[in-house]
Amino acid sequence: MSLGTNASRTQLWLEGLGEWSWPGSGGAAEALPLPPAWVPTLPPAVAPAGAGATFPAPAQPRGRLTPRRLLIGALLSALAAVCVALALQGPLTLDRLLGRHPVSRAVASAALPVSAAPPAAPLPTLVPVSHSAAGSSIDRASFASPVLGGEGSFLVYLPPGFASTSRHYPVIYLLHGQNGHDTAFLEIGIQASLDRLISRREIPPMIAVMIQDRPGLENWRDLGGRRSASYVVEVQQFIDRMLPTIAKRSARAIAGNSMGGFGAMHIALANPLRFGVVESWLGYFNNLDRELRSDRPVIARLGLRAFLYGAQGDSVADPAQDPAFAATLRSAGASAQSAVYAGNHSLTTLSEHLDEMMLFAGRSMFAAG
Repeated sequence: MSLGTNASRTQLWLEGLGEWSWPGSGGAAEALPLPPAWVPTLPPAVAPAGAGATFPAPAQPRGRLTPRRLLIGALLSALAAVCVALALQGPLTLDRLLGRHPVSRAVASAALPVSAAPPAAPLPTLVPVSHSAAGSSIDRASFASPVLGGEGSFLVYLPPGFASTSRHYPVIYLLHGQNGHDTAFLEIGIQASLDRLISRREIPPMIAVMIQDRPGLENWRDLGGRRSASYVVEVQQFIDRMLPTIAKRSARAIAGNSMGGFGAMHIALANPLRFGVVESWLGYFNNLDRELRSDRPVIARLGLRAFLYGAQGDSVADPAQDPAFAATLRSAGASAQSAVYAGNHSLTTLSEHLDEMMLFAGRSMFAAG
């Protein structure tokens, strides 16, 4: 496919941005309790007749009064009492029937021996790295990752006014390329881009989390003892505990460049109830069709917004994959756009189109929220 020979900053759109709407356990048997006092003993007790004792003449019954009839009469009386209780005092519980004071569910649960819940993993501590003139900050966190079996770390962009507001924020998670670093996103200007777009009210204030994987990254996948995809989910769960996020699918985006672009799409499809927006920058989509097929019911019900772009001169990731996989996403019910820009597989190309990607993520999360 010929993509033309445009100048370095021109772009060839394969599809438009489209509209911004979002599709929206045998022990001994326990002794039975005695009946309450108002239930007659069975059979009824009869006082012995003494000598010379007289009784009033009985009324003429329709039949002989037998113990069985006395029992039936007693039971009918009890039934009538139950009806009165229901009418006057509400539902007749077993506690009321046995003359006991009711115990609340909370108190009853507290009285049962239960195992203590395992303590949550300690939260990482954010350490300030820098501040911008606009009032945003970059913080770093390092922690012992049970998933990685070693140290994990990430950078966080906190928007202007973060420390003085009680609002909650959408979050975008960013994955670097092979042998890359989380600082690459700072190099391409993400802090300035977000400051600018937020100050112009083009996107809502948002948090950006730049995740650092260990050396030898392999497509941000779980492979043997290397669990890079699960590590991303671990960081996401930490962020929702650490910061005032909008902790729901529609307010989470994930994006990445090159191998991180593959990782973002793979993790979004492997966790379809976790991320509502996904972007791939100069990425690829090898063997993701099976994951996408299994996600169809979720995407059809909840939607998925995606933006995929490549570069005309990219010798690492074939730009033709972007429109092709975007079409596959749309066939599964996603709202997916793609583009091929002028440029090559470089941080320069990423920097030139960073604003468009932050606009897409911010507006998509805002529209869905």
